[in-house]
Amino acid sequence: MKISENYDFSVEEMEIDKDHVHILMTISPKYSVSQHVRNIKQMTTSRIWECFPALKNQFWLEKIFWSDGYFVCSVGNASAETIRKYIQEQG
Repeated sequence: MKISENYDFSVEEMEIDKDHVHILMTISPKYSVSQHVRNIKQMTTSRIWECFPALKNQFWLEKIFWSDGYFVCSVGNASAETIRKYIQEQG
């Protein structure tokens, strides 16, 4: 099952860079932004360990995959299409 189905959000656009991820998503007010980020990080870490068990050895000391920080901003005055184009041009 997709993480988005469990936590009531949808990914509109995503680009993966060398050391970070850009995601344009629509979220439900059921969870706060920080809860969405925490859920995504927790669930993706579990799935990464399942799919790539050898990576656990590289990250075993702290048992974490993601860094603590994140940056979030709302679309605000920019259109969703402008943000989507920006994300597509990353990486």
